[in-house]
Amino acid sequence: MGFLAARALPGVEKADGNSYERGFTERGRAGTLRLALGGRGRSHSLSMEFPAWAGAEGLSSRARRLFDLSANPRAIGRVLSKDPLLAPLVARRPGLRVPGAWDPFEISVRAVLGQQISVAGARTLAGRLVALCGRPLPKRLARPGLTHVFPLPEDVAEADVASVGLPRARAAALKAFARAVADGSFVLAAPHGLDEFEERLTALPGFGPWTAHVVALRALGEGDAFPDGDLGLVKAMESAGVTRNRIAARAERWRPYRAYATLHLWASLADGKGGG
Repeated sequence: MGFLAARALPGVEKADGNSYERGFTERGRAGTLRLALGGRGRSHSLSMEFPAWAGAEGLSSRARRLFDLSANPRAIGRVLSKDPLLAPLVARRPGLRVPGAWDPFEISVRAVLGQQISVAGARTLAGRLVALCGRPLPKRLARPGLTHVFPLPEDVAEADVASVGLPRARAAALKAFARAVADGSFVLAAPHGLDEFEERLTALPGFGPWTAHVVALRALGEGDAFPDGDLGLVKAMESAGVTRNRIAARAERWRPYRAYATLHLWASLADGKGGG
């Protein structure tokens, strides 16, 4: 929840660490969802507003992916705790999950916007994109802080995305990607595994291995995704005495849960304790 709160996109998402809200579209209709944490010993609650409840089961499954509710924290913790570097981090945050995505396209766009800039900078660019071509929520759903849904692929493909502050080459790559998703020539899924997905995505202009693994980690629920070279990851590892050129080798110990190790390392930066 803290991860989502730090990256909440104004107008599309609201999060404060104890609750998360967002607007969304499904089958051409707009809706909203809210997850509220119940506190120790109490159930969490998920509420949705959507005009066609016949699709509620599918919406619930997407919400489960967003909050990684199908993870097995004990199994993950057992594997990661075998590494003395990660053991104290797992003990500090037992059950840490990988924040997912409501929509893979949204996360893919935000990953491109976040290349080589800070989380805050990427959030600013994404906010400008929403202002440029996001779709307003219907008045019956809109409320303070929740006013839009993220642009659909066809919206981004047709927009002047360079005007949000992107270099021309990156803007052109983003528009080409949006067109490919909109017309179905690129599918944001990994039915043949992480390596095949990385190969397909990095074949597109503007997408390197880091971006592919960030998308796989958040949008596709790939538990072994590992954005090697991520600046936060490098900082956490180097503070624990692991040099940049040894990170990939060290990460082999964490398979098949490298994505969860990544979240622990990112979270450790907030503690001022690096990688442990």
